[in-house]
Amino acid sequence: MDQEALGLIETKGLVASIEAADSMVKAANVTLVGQEKIGRGLVTVMVRGDVGAVKAAVEAGVQAAENIGEVHSSYVIPRPQADIEKILPHKE
Repeated sequence: MDQEALGLIETKGLVASIEAADSMVKAANVTLVGQEKIGRGLVTVMVRGDVGAVKAAVEAGVQAAENIGEVHSSYVIPRPQADIEKILPHKE
């Protein structure tokens, strides 16, 4: 991950997660990593970038998702350990 921060937002429902993702990439210079459907309607959206950008993106994403749905949790990992890459979604 080259010391890029990792930002996560977990929402109840797909629509709120899409709104969160859209707001995150529009609010800051971050890269959308992907999404994971957790079950019971929970969806986690992930972004990467420098710490400041990821924090701003997560804040914007949470606010946007709360306007139309429910945010279950959000978190920013400033310097994730390299092995975290193994559990993130990968584009093929």
